[in-house]
Amino acid sequence: MKKSVSFSLAVKWAILIVVLIAIYVPLLMIVAYSFSPAQSVGDDFGGFTASLFSKLFENEDLLKATGNTLLIGVVSAFFATALGTTAAIGIHYMRRKTRTVVDASSQITVVNAEIVTAIGFYLLMLFLRETLSLPVNFSLLWIIVAHTVITTPYVLLTVSPRLKQLNPNLLEASMDLGAGPMRSLFTVMLPQLAGAMVSGFALAFTLSLDDFVITNINSLGSGIETISTFIYDGVRKKGIPSEIRALSTIIFTVVLVSLIVYNAVKNKKRQNEKQSKGEIQ
Repeated sequence: MKKSVSFSLAVKWAILIVVLIAIYVPLLMIVAYSFSPAQSVGDDFGGFTASLFSKLFENEDLLKATGNTLLIGVVSAFFATALGTTAAIGIHYMRRKTRTVVDASSQITVVNAEIVTAIGFYLLMLFLRETLSLPVNFSLLWIIVAHTVITTPYVLLTVSPRLKQLNPNLLEASMDLGAGPMRSLFTVMLPQLAGAMVSGFALAFTLSLDDFVITNINSLGSGIETISTFIYDGVRKKGIPSEIRALSTIIFTVVLVSLIVYNAVKNKKRQNEKQSKGEIQ
């Protein structure tokens, strides 16, 4: 019995190690080769240097693509967080049957193939411009709208579980004490949803940062490039510039540090809450 348990545990650890290696070895190789003058990952390392980082800030096209990516990501994530949180609160207070239907329909873009959504936005733009003769065109604003639509359901999925955990008596007590619905929303409910909203914003931003299909199809003729479309064009035409490795290392480091700080703050807050409950008891 003990042998079978130890064998099962060894298999689980072996699978976990293999998965972790598959996930992190490529990332670590990019980080390592961002400090190498080698033309591509896998070539002779050549020696430690930070020249790629200086070249990165000299590559105007890549910097412009990075700026567009961050702008689209931040703005669309902000609107997605606002819309997703509002939608989650509205759906939460619907009747059960209505809530089930609306909740299911709000997740269509999550389960739908991204290429279908991208073509849908493309055809919608053509309809607005050519059929209705509206003064619209493929632009940065249109890409932000598209990214907001596709990321809002993910914010809704993040905020909804937290809403179910809230104490409904707090909101009712706030209104009983004279606060209106809007004041109760901003002073009682939203502070309790702050953690879920931050997680939703981070998820929306990451999805926007990573998107290629919708961005590529809905930026035709606009000359707007993001990191993903820049890399795609590089692969198709002239090859990926080695400075991409330096940019990837910067993005990876920023995300890693942000996660560490966020989890440290979150754990500290939990410890303070436990201490406060212990003192009250």
